[in-house]
This record gives sequence, structure tokens and C-alpha cells, in this order.
Amino acid sequence: MGEPGSHCEILIVGGGLLGCATAWHLAKLGLKVLLIERGHLNAGASGQNAGSLHFQIERRFLEQGEKSAAEGARIVTLNRLAIAEWREIEDLLGRPLDIAMHGGLMVAETEAEMDLLAFKVARENELGLATQVLTGSEVRDRAPSLSPALAGAAWLAEEGHANPRILVDAFAQEARGMGAVIRTGTALTALSMARDGSYRAMLSGPDGEVRVDTPRVLLAAGHWVPRLAGLLGLNVPLYPAPLMMSVTDRAQPMLPYLIQHVGRRLSMKQTEDGNLLIGGGWPSRLARRADGTPDLDSPSSVEPANLRANLEVAARVMPALAQRALLRTWTGMTCISADQLPIVGEVAAAPGLFVAAGGSLFTLGPVLARLLSSQIAQGTVPEELKMFTPHRFAHLDAFAVLP
Repeated sequence: MGEPGSHCEILIVGGGLLGCATAWHLAKLGLKVLLIERGHLNAGASGQNAGSLHFQIERRFLEQGEKSAAEGARIVTLNRLAIAEWREIEDLLGRPLDIAMHGGLMVAETEAEMDLLAFKVARENELGLATQVLTGSEVRDRAPSLSPALAGAAWLAEEGHANPRILVDAFAQEARGMGAVIRTGTALTALSMARDGSYRAMLSGPDGEVRVDTPRVLLAAGHWVPRLAGLLGLNVPLYPAPLMMSVTDRAQPMLPYLIQHVGRRLSMKQTEDGNLLIGGGWPSRLARRADGTPDLDSPSSVEPANLRANLEVAARVMPALAQRALLRTWTGMTCISADQLPIVGEVAAAPGLFVAAGGSLFTLGPVLARLLSSQIAQGTVPEELKMFTPHRFAHLDAFAVLP
């Protein structure tokens, strides 16, 4: 990293998917990139999730009613770009990444849920996403392992999954090859804005404390982004979402598709090795400090009641799952914004400061990294990013004083 007072053209904080992918894009564009990660690469939400590629409007946008679903539908424009991005990513990075895009079903068990699916599919079709409603018999023809009691499903041919354990390393390796410097075990301990509008960052790592001066900073550290923005007295409305995922023993191929549920929290898929991965947004239990406040630096713990509920929904949708052995359940921490859409772009109160976090950032990570890199390098906001910029929360920084 050089001597105190060293310079880079952008400091990226966070060694997950979005941070490493953005580092690669910016290094390709010729910028001098320094990426720091206080632990090791892919240690956060990017490596702890189950790798689902959800391109249909997610259940979390639908459960609050039609108005919320209509707002959430805005993300479909980005999902369409993400589909094309995932189709090309193995060629771009020059290696296999265990990407399978064989299709996905969002299932329904009741007529009321079928009505919600029909509303969702109509909105998606208006926005150019080729989902379609299937009847119960059509679902059984397509996926015989699913329950015959299902009322139907929404089908999208492009959904699937990828391997979260290898994707980030691939981006990081390519970024290094393009000249990006990546330092693990290195934390951002202080951040201030100089009179000229540049940033002074204090880093703590294996070489001790180092000062870096830079015109741009990207905070891509998941649920730690609000804390890091707070070093400048800024507010980013992101909230921790501690989740659980489970995996079963290996089985013969029985589930070629990604499965979601329109009315219950469920995500389910089968890996190439035969294991079944089960999740869908069931919360784990946050660790607490001695004073009772959340400890976001410690892992959350499995919540048994939520685990049972998750597995019950999964077994109801696919009865053969009841015969499988549960091998492991693990927890991970992601974050969501106040309106459940990602927050990606430049902070209005602090020119040159960018953030990228909040919801669906495995599915959307690669395309968001490309679009954000374009904004950082060229200074203009891509049309597809405008609905996700921090500007929609600019009122929270009305009293910020920088520098």
C-alpha cells in the first residue's frame, strides 16, 4: 500500500461480490484501484448465501399488497439485464462458475395465491420479463417431484443458481491481473473529507496504520455500510437481515429448477452433487452485546422455530424432502434498505463517495458492478441505476456538514 499519504484513484471497502466485481471493471478501465477487506474475501453475505438467481419479483415485494408489489416491480428492468450478465459471465472471466440457468418456479398452494401470481406475471410481462402462469397439472408435468396439491406456479426459463464460493475469487483474481491492489485483513478505521473534496482514509492492517488519499471511495461492505458512512456523519438507511440456510444429504436428481413460493418464505434448489439447498428469508437470531444492543460483528445463531417452519414449507412443496437427512444449517447476514430496493450510487451530500448494498446483491451483483463502474469512471448515472441511487434518501443528510 505504500507509505502514509499514498494515493489511489478509488478506495473500495468490502471484499464481497460487488466490491471485487467493481474493482475488476474499474481496473479494466485503467483506474488505480485499492480494495480492502477487514477479514478475508467472500467472508460476508456474498459467500454465505445459497447462490440463487431470482429474476422474478420476489415474495418480499408481494407480501405487502399490490401497491408494494407494483413498486417492487421496478426492479424487473434490472433483472432483465442481470439475466444477460449471468449468461456471459463465465466467458468474461474465462472459467466455469457452476452456473445453471435451467428455469425457476414460484409455486402457489391456494387460489388466492394464484391470483397474486397472475397479478405478478402480468406486471412482469408488461416490463418485458417472459414469465408465465402454469396450472397445477402443468407444474406436475414439468416437475413431478413437487406436491400434487400445488395450485400452480409462475415459470421463468432463465432462473437458476451459481456457486457463491468461487465467484468472488474469480473476480478478485481477474482484478489483480488488471492491476488492482487487494488487501485483506485491513480495516477502514477513519474517513474524512479534505477541503478540496478528496478523502483521507486511515487503514489498519498487517503493516500497521496507513493513510490513503483518494478522490473516490466505494462502500460495499454489506450491513457495515451504515457504520462506515457514519464516519463522515452520513446516514444510509440499511438494516441488518440475519438469515438461515440449510443443506441436505445427496439425492438422485429430482429438482432441476429453482423453487420459490409466492406466499411463504422458501427458496429451494438441487446442486450438481445432489444436495438440496433450502432457504428463503427465514431470520436467524442476532447476537447481542452485554447491554442488549445488536452485535453486528458476531455471527447470528440458528432460530429453531424458524428452521422447523422453513423445512415444513419445503417438505410440503416437495414431499420427498421429508426422507432426506439435514446435514447443516448456517447463518449469514445481509441487509435491506428502507424501501427494500438496493442503494447503489453516489451520495448527494458527499461527492465522490459511493455506496452499494441492500437486497438481492448476489443475483444483481455482477450487473450492478458494471453499471456502477460506468458511473464512477464517466461521472454520469446510467439510466438503469437511477431508481436505486442514494438520492432518494438525501433528506436524511440534510444536516450533514462536510468537510
